[in-house]
Amino acid sequence: MPIKAIIFDVDGTLADTEDGHRKSFNKAFAESGLDWNWDVALYDRLLKVTGGKERIKYFVSDFLPNLTKPTDYDSFVKNLHAVKTRHYTDMLRAGLIPLRPGIKQLLDDARRQDIRLAIATTTTPENVSALLEVGLGKDWESYFAANGCGDIVPNKKPAPDIYFWVLDKLKLAPEDCIALEDSENGLRSSLAAGIRTFVTVNHYTRNQDFAGAAGVFDDLSDLSDFYRAAGLPLPKT
Repeated sequence: MPIKAIIFDVDGTLADTEDGHRKSFNKAFAESGLDWNWDVALYDRLLKVTGGKERIKYFVSDFLPNLTKPTDYDSFVKNLHAVKTRHYTDMLRAGLIPLRPGIKQLLDDARRQDIRLAIATTTTPENVSALLEVGLGKDWESYFAANGCGDIVPNKKPAPDIYFWVLDKLKLAPEDCIALEDSENGLRSSLAAGIRTFVTVNHYTRNQDFAGAAGVFDDLSDLSDFYRAAGLPLPKT
């Protein structure tokens, strides 16, 4: 059956963003007068939880159990995450986090073949916009038939909610689509929605469990291999 849509995760998939997120969290902590520091090893452990605000809460509950929380803890977390997002989008707009190899070509090839594109991510709309405006131009939204991001669904990955939301917007069945993810949580999310999924690993995820993936790649620098594995039409030369 011909593939009608490709659904993309963002962080770690469209771009290798995770270390940019880590550094932005640390800048937010320093700006907010907190002596917290997330090094690479710690951030690797924190990535088991998806969503920035959720990751902060996980860090506090599991790594700072004796911390006296502010009275309005949810607002504290929300404001801290907003500071982090500001630092992160500054990095994106400065062009410090480019798209991963092969991504721009894949998007362009899919559009030429009338294959629809969509986003399914837990990251904020601001992060998505800042990344893709640099990578694709100011009209980046025209690339995507559905843009599922942030808090538009109640449960984040590995729950399948965001994929169900995107499928509903596309008016497509799971078997009409493929997904591209970079992490075990993302893979569990897309598989739970019934979507055949390919994984492109990164530094933080390469040792995770990708059982059930249709294929695992280091990156998409050789798109012909990915096209054959995914059953996508090879571009006309």
